[in-house]
Amino acid sequence: MDLDGIISVTLAFIRDHEHWTLLLVFILAFGESLAFLSLLLPATVILLAAGSLIPELSLSFTPIWLAAAAGAWLGDWISWLVGHHYQDRVRQMWPLRNHPAMLARGERFFARWGTLGVFFGRFLGPLRATVPLVAGMCRMRALPFQLANILSAMVWAFGMLAPGAFGLPWLTRLVGG
Repeated sequence: MDLDGIISVTLAFIRDHEHWTLLLVFILAFGESLAFLSLLLPATVILLAAGSLIPELSLSFTPIWLAAAAGAWLGDWISWLVGHHYQDRVRQMWPLRNHPAMLARGERFFARWGTLGVFFGRFLGPLRATVPLVAGMCRMRALPFQLANILSAMVWAFGMLAPGAFGLPWLTRLVGG
């Protein structure tokens, strides 16, 4: 199945089973933020599209936004824990052993920006999953990591969902009205 097919199936599932939306959004955001898994999951595109279903299905934005933020937070936290626990052994784990440049980019970014890198790394696709891993490998303290992690997760989740939830209905009213 190609990317369009995955997106269509996922959005159809949300339309048909809206009571699963919170869990599905949580899982998508978690997978998008978790080191290793984020490379396999086209969650960004799906979350952007899922935002447009919020007004269509008359869903409440806040719980869905919080589910996405919680999933993103947890994915980065687990990535930090993996880096903290396994240190340099992470380099030998799949897929990083096959793509060492990914980790090197994350290391350079984190070395330059530190805590701000944890915050801003979430918004840069190729760095999203490697910066928390590197922060753990570098033994970044948990409190500064978590502050950057939760704040960036809240902003990122809003940015993923709000364009579809608020932008499209606003544009439709503007053009149609």
